[in-house]
Amino acid sequence: MQILLVDDEPELTSPLSRALNREGYNIDVADNGEMGCHMAIEGNYDLLILDWMLPQKTGLEICQKLRSLHDYTPVLFLTAKDTIDDRVTGLDAGADDYLVKPFELRELLARVRALLRRPPTIEATTTQQNLRVRDLELDIENQVAYRSGQMINLSEKECKLLGYFMNYPGQLLTHQQIYEYLWGQGEQPSSNVLAAQVRLLRRKIEATGESPLIHTVYRKGYRFGEL
Repeated sequence: MQILLVDDEPELTSPLSRALNREGYNIDVADNGEMGCHMAIEGNYDLLILDWMLPQKTGLEICQKLRSLHDYTPVLFLTAKDTIDDRVTGLDAGADDYLVKPFELRELLARVRALLRRPPTIEATTTQQNLRVRDLELDIENQVAYRSGQMINLSEKECKLLGYFMNYPGQLLTHQQIYEYLWGQGEQPSSNVLAAQVRLLRRKIEATGESPLIHTVYRKGYRFGEL
């Protein structure tokens, strides 16, 4: 799991990075908002931990920028601002959770685990009608994709699955997350249904000579994009 930590206090980022590393997470650190915003946009992170008050660009502004780009990577705010109005402002900006400084390391780690367990929000798939990753474009409204100039007709389920993948390039989507998105929590398709659906989609978007885009993560799920 890739985590971006954006905070300008080295006395906090150094021990926190070590603690997160010990938990098995890969950590990148930025010490100002401008750099953090650039890394958040260009990188493929599973979670962003943002300080609210940062030089050059605030954590609030970073979060607002990402949400305006339809990037719904989970955001955890670290801040000394502890009024109800502050919390509402942060959540309204698109934050997923909020932790007031000073905090206990155990609580932060618990919140990180909770955020990483959440299925990615499906809001992104309903806000954009056209998605593009590398040389692949998806027209959701017309249920077709285009790669290398070739039009690819998709079934309704294939279009929905591809749109889900394309909204989260580089991120691990677990089998359970995909099942819940495609079929809902009430339905229980057989265990090989998802594998078959992915196989059909691969045949359509990964023609001979083209680089693979859907990568199997053994016993966990799938990751979309060029590796």
